Amino acid sequence: MSVFESRRLGRMAPAAAVIIYGLLGAWTLAVIFPIYWLVVTSIKVRLDVTGGPFYLPFIDFTPSGHAWHYIFYDLGNDTFRPYYNSIIVACFSTLVVMIIGTGASYALARLSFKPRLFSVVLFIFSVIGALLMVAAAGLDWRIAVAVALAIFALLAWALRRVPSPTLANADILFWLISQRIFPPVVAAIPIYVMFQRIGLLDTHAGLILAYVTVNLPIVIWLMYDFFVSIPRDLDESAELDGASKFRVFWDIVLPLARPGLVATSLLVFIFAWNEYLLALFLSTANAQTIPILVSAQNGTRGPEWEYMSVLILIMILPVIVLTLLLQRFIAKGLLLGAVKG
Repeated sequence: MSVFESRRLGRMAPAAAVIIYGLLGAWTLAVIFPIYWLVVTSIKVRLDVTGGPFYLPFIDFTPSGHAWHYIFYDLGNDTFRPYYNSIIVACFSTLVVMIIGTGASYALARLSFKPRLFSVVLFIFSVIGALLMVAAAGLDWRIAVAVALAIFALLAWALRRVPSPTLANADILFWLISQRIFPPVVAAIPIYVMFQRIGLLDTHAGLILAYVTVNLPIVIWLMYDFFVSIPRDLDESAELDGASKFRVFWDIVLPLARPGLVATSLLVFIFAWNEYLLALFLSTANAQTIPILVSAQNGTRGPEWEYMSVLILIMILPVIVLTLLLQRFIAKGLLLGAVKG
């Protein structure tokens, strides 16, 4: 029998198995080797780091725990404070953005919205006016928001009969996802000025608010696909039995979308945990996160790789643990809504 023919129904031919498993093995090695190199580098002294490459501990070099001792004992609070800040900011921003984004995406999947284009443009100009009142005139942000909302309400009511085209759910979704097209650096400086004015600079609340704003479009976009894949007949049957829309959402739709919730939550958590640019602009000392600490770990002679390896390892550990714990839900979540009938 040829090596290119399968010996049993449902099994690969020997040659195909060798090629496929060989490619998978090579890919696995390529993925795992950087993590192995981080671990190895974290137990080296400076001479072994710069004089290598040394791959095998106890064979190529003598392991040392001085980098771990320096990060956890010598730096002490300088390490734990950014780590603590990252946990608070990433967890709370993920929780808030999932609550808001899940509700918004369910509404877009089940309800039909037809906002007037004129009202949307008027609201945008009201927001711009509020920002100008705060930034240029130095007005208190609470007063500026109240004035802008009052002007918007009065003008929208007075001009409610003016002919205007209407938007649809697809337009709203496109506008939301278009916010991810803008480079974050475009908004970093305006956000910095605004947060400085309202006292949110270098605070947990400021970073949480910024991360929620940045990640909200991706949550709505992903969860919308998950909710659309759930048949509307379930909603209608429950409503015929007397269930409210909230009861349908909480007891029927949300449990069915659990894999999507888990996959989206983990993705948003990774975005918030690894976010660097906004944290660099909006935090200095009190709210500094772990990516800022990693980037700041440079000596006078360049990056101190053994110390950076320790920081990177403790930085990626929560993401790896969460991924391993939730991999069953992640696999289902990635496939949910992918097959369109």
